[in-house]
Amino acid sequence: MKNKEEPDMKSEYRFDYSKARPNRFAKAYKKGTSIINLDADMAKNFPDSESVNSALRQFVQMTKHKPGLPST
Repeated sequence: MKNKEEPDMKSEYRFDYSKARPNRFAKAYKKGTSIINLDADMAKNFPDSESVNSALRQFVQMTKHKPGLPST
């Protein structure tokens, strides 16, 4: 248990940026890519971005307005 007199945060932190490295994942994200979090129940059905994109493309195709049909 912490002493109530002891603050949770220091008034100042000193970081050693000489040990910093570039983000190794940065190249994986293309410019214009959006990051979206799935709820846990959906993540079980869509384990990767390819499966999500495939399902969304199918959904968009199914819901596109067809000439001669009433739009919703």
